[in-house]
Amino acid sequence: MKYPTLRAWCAAALLLPAVPVLAQSSQPTAADARDALAKKEGEGDQSSLLKQTLTAVDKQYSMIKRGQVQVTYDLNYAYIGQEKIVTDIGAAGLTLFEIENVSSHTVTNTISADYGILNNLTGNVTLPAISRYATVKGHSGISNSVGDIGLGARWQPTESRRDSANYTVTGNVRLPTGRSPFKIVSGSGQATGSGVTSFTGGLNINRIVDPVALFGSISVGGALPAKHLYQVTGTRILTRVAPGMNVGFGMGFAYALSYGITTTMSFQESISAGSKLRFADGLNAKTSVQTSGMLNFGLGYRVSPKTTVNISVGLGVTADSPNMSLGMNIPLAF
Repeated sequence: MKYPTLRAWCAAALLLPAVPVLAQSSQPTAADARDALAKKEGEGDQSSLLKQTLTAVDKQYSMIKRGQVQVTYDLNYAYIGQEKIVTDIGAAGLTLFEIENVSSHTVTNTISADYGILNNLTGNVTLPAISRYATVKGHSGISNSVGDIGLGARWQPTESRRDSANYTVTGNVRLPTGRSPFKIVSGSGQATGSGVTSFTGGLNINRIVDPVALFGSISVGGALPAKHLYQVTGTRILTRVAPGMNVGFGMGFAYALSYGITTTMSFQESISAGSKLRFADGLNAKTSVQTSGMLNFGLGYRVSPKTTVNISVGLGVTADSPNMSLGMNIPLAF
């Protein structure tokens, strides 16, 4: 049984007519009690707050109504520090040159726009601006450029139900509009893009069980090869790169501490097959499999009934992951 709050009783008292006490001989009716216990306009709702948090943490979990536009600003910082073994492939086989200490700081500003094509189909465009500073062998370089532009869509085959799992099918294309890592000349700056056109398809699941929202995802991706290259790597010239397929999955939960504060915790992992390399002298090589895993913690603060600002911290748990990442998500209203 739910007991009325002090606020609800005060609200009910203010609604009573101003008549003398002797005239109030009847008991409160069921309608009076219902009105007193009803949530007043402007008060928070944990379910809607959890949905907003899921929207900000990963927009693949949300849909918007047909004809509506939603714009979001994301700010992310990532740090990578590692020791890299520099090798070359010569006539005598693999030769070790040296071990390099590499550190990279990346700040990404992203503006994304969602448009409701249908009530269950949302289109998305993302435009990142990247600033990257890296230090290698005592030399440092900085690059400021547009990153890879993304185009995507989310489709929800069935309408959302409060007490059951909700599914969303996603598809994304990332265009190589950023500075390609395969066209960087040594000492001329840092790459801000992948250099290839990539495709990703996935399935997302979420379910709200007040005061907790559970979510998970799985995805498969691939990329077109980068051709007609002419990049000097050691004593050889790289002419073609064919990235391998990748598989990713994630899971986590959001918990509503109050009507204004939510917390999230999630884990994401991506496994990428080795890339095939081709050199000008006819030599073919293949890189090793890479595994990236991130453990993320987030805090959502509801600044208004329609706006929730989210801050997240990510920790890399594998050697191929960023050491640390910081993120902030702010919905923009026009």
